Amino acid sequence: MDRSIEIDDIDKITDALNVMIDNKDVDVIITTGGTGLTKRDVTPEAFDLVIDKCIPGFGELFRMLSYKKIGTSTIQSRAVAGVSRGKLLFALPGSPGAVKDGWDDILKNQLNSNHKPCNFVDIISRI
Repeated sequence: MDRSIEIDDIDKITDALNVMIDNKDVDVIITTGGTGLTKRDVTPEAFDLVIDKCIPGFGELFRMLSYKKIGTSTIQSRAVAGVSRGKLLFALPGSPGAVKDGWDDILKNQLNSNHKPCNFVDIISRI
């Protein structure tokens, strides 16, 4: 497991993502924060610079689940996911509740090889 804390700067976030993507021991990268609408929120833009394929269903599902808890405020979330050079990347909002929801309601299952009918673990070697 590796961790990195970056300031809200697109180049620094992109550089940190690239380092993790290039690490042969890393399969999944989960970021928190920087997915809002303010000028400093640039995590989705950094993801756009490194991902090869988008996983639009992640953001859609995250906002659907979040809507049940925080209502229309979920529209301010730009949670995104994608694939880059064989790695899975997920950008969650920075609030503790959003991180918990993203993990408990989506990622915990999709990163568990026992989850059926399908999960990311089963396909990661083919990404």
